[in-house]
Amino acid sequence: MFTDSHCHLSMPELRAQLPDILQAMSQAQVDRALCICTTLEEFEDVYALAHDHDHLWATVGVHPDNDDVQEASLEDLLSRAQRPRVVGIGETGLDYYRLGERTVADMEWQRERFRTHIRAGRQTDLPLVIHTRSASDDTLAILREEGGFAPTAGQGSKLPAARGVFHCFTESMMVARAALDLGFYISFSGILTFRNAADLREVAAFVPLDRTLIETDSPYLAPMPYRGKTNTPAYVPWVAKQVAELKGLSVEAVAEATSLNFEQLFNRVPATARSVMI
Repeated sequence: MFTDSHCHLSMPELRAQLPDILQAMSQAQVDRALCICTTLEEFEDVYALAHDHDHLWATVGVHPDNDDVQEASLEDLLSRAQRPRVVGIGETGLDYYRLGERTVADMEWQRERFRTHIRAGRQTDLPLVIHTRSASDDTLAILREEGGFAPTAGQGSKLPAARGVFHCFTESMMVARAALDLGFYISFSGILTFRNAADLREVAAFVPLDRTLIETDSPYLAPMPYRGKTNTPAYVPWVAKQVAELKGLSVEAVAEATSLNFEQLFNRVPATARSVMI
């Protein structure tokens, strides 16, 4: 019934207890999960999860906040994206939250990495999994420049336009509107259930249901009532419950709609039979 559109099962604290996590997913009616790659070094572990389990899928990418890892060339991304069960490019984007003594100008390496991922997404016609933190203006600007939205776009202008999802969304209503205008989906995590997330709940109420995804971003950001504990895909129904309350729908309707959205965006994933209950 439920789909976790973003988790990190390859991380040691989850991989070590994978059988228990998969059992808990089944008991919580979480039918599928997308395992996200954050470095080329971990890609084989992420891919093995998808290869070994029919209800898990994988992406390939290098997280913007990882600066001491192998840099991904366009060919690195394209070659790995050809493997079966790889359904997206990312996690990618921009993150200026931990600049330290660096300036935004010093982060050109991050912006160039993002451009490479966008180009890979367009060449493969795979969706981007976008992370943006304290960098939404530049994230949107680079998407517009590289994404093929303008008729006069330069790089790969005959390729399909970039598409994807802004994952673990915590930005403003203005950023949500801009992402939707570019055709992107927006995914909400357990943060949506936190008591101090009233502004984010307003955004979630605004985002159309047919452009909404749900996720855990596990092992991080466990939703209430599990906040502070290790998160797992089995907790994604709590995010669906919060979305349902905001939109005046049943949890079942949100589960069905967000699972359908997942299939439409990550369209290498086979569709499953369902009947929507309002």
